[in-house]
Amino acid sequence: MSEKPRAADPGSTGSAPGGSATAGQSAGEQPRVVIRDNRKINTSEEPAATDAGADVPAEGLVADAEVVVDEIEVEAASVDGPPVVDAPAQPVESGTPATGAPPGAELEGLRAELDERTRDLQRVTAEYANYRKRVDRDRSLVQEQATGSVLAALLPILDDLDRAREHGDLVGPFGTVAEQLTTALGRFGLNAFGEQGDPFDPTRHEAVAHQTSADVTEPTCVQVMRRGYQLNERLLRPAMVAVADPE
Repeated sequence: MSEKPRAADPGSTGSAPGGSATAGQSAGEQPRVVIRDNRKINTSEEPAATDAGADVPAEGLVADAEVVVDEIEVEAASVDGPPVVDAPAQPVESGTPATGAPPGAELEGLRAELDERTRDLQRVTAEYANYRKRVDRDRSLVQEQATGSVLAALLPILDDLDRAREHGDLVGPFGTVAEQLTTALGRFGLNAFGEQGDPFDPTRHEAVAHQTSADVTEPTCVQVMRRGYQLNERLLRPAMVAVADPE
């Protein structure tokens, strides 16, 4: 920044500095900012001593200070209209025409995509339904296995109650407790089987004795040594029986 004070022409209206700036710009010079500082010199005070080479304005005159500020270089030529931005070229897929696809082809593509998404949703829904069924089945199986383990541990107690009943010892309060225990275990699905005269079933009976008899027409359980138990449809323990075959 440089400051060049000079005396102003009283008859001029300030067009000269502006004109000089316009001329400088038209001549290809860099644009400049001109700041005018109009200050009035006080006549009552004595002017301060200046250097021998400095110009002192006359009394009562207005001193014009022209400050020239150098600016950063700007482009001389201006571009009319909006700025132009270079955009990267979009790649064109092979087999795709440069022009837009017809509405019919676009609609067919959307329908095909919708059908595919619908099939995916149906497949996921079916898989989730199968998963829920499998989880429910496994949960029921685990629960039944846990219940069967507890009931299997109580079977020797039920055997003792059966022997006490056969000998007539299951009477009074003890008999009442035995009946309540049998009823409570039945609520969990425990069922006893194995009675004298039942047809022999190798899947449910364990034959420990074998004989022939003219009173039977098929293999029959003629004696039950120990009753069997099952939990709903699950076999916990087979019945121990003696089997008689027809002669």
